[in-house]
Amino acid sequence: MPLRTALVGLMMCLLVVGCTSTPAQIQTAPMGSNEKALGEASGSSTGVMLLWFIPIGQNDRFHDAYDEAIQVHPGTTRLVNPTITEQWFWALILGGFTTEVSGTAVGPKK
Repeated sequence: MPLRTALVGLMMCLLVVGCTSTPAQIQTAPMGSNEKALGEASGSSTGVMLLWFIPIGQNDRFHDAYDEAIQVHPGTTRLVNPTITEQWFWALILGGFTTEVSGTAVGPKK
């Protein structure tokens, strides 16, 4: 019985595997004199490759994650020095990709 449990556990590990990318930081223009920092913001979006060749939600992952991040604080117009990370996971019939964008939310001074 313990051998059977170990084999089932090994099979589960082989069916679902994942990893994470090294964060990439994008240099942006510094905050202007007419802008103020609103706080840290982050957003994420996931897409999958069904049967490893049918993309679902892949094309807009980066844009959707950025849009989610700038909606965290009302009045945000952009992120300063955003960082992008990606996580991948694999399963038997699909591969998934999650993109996260984080940075300092910036908006106009009032």
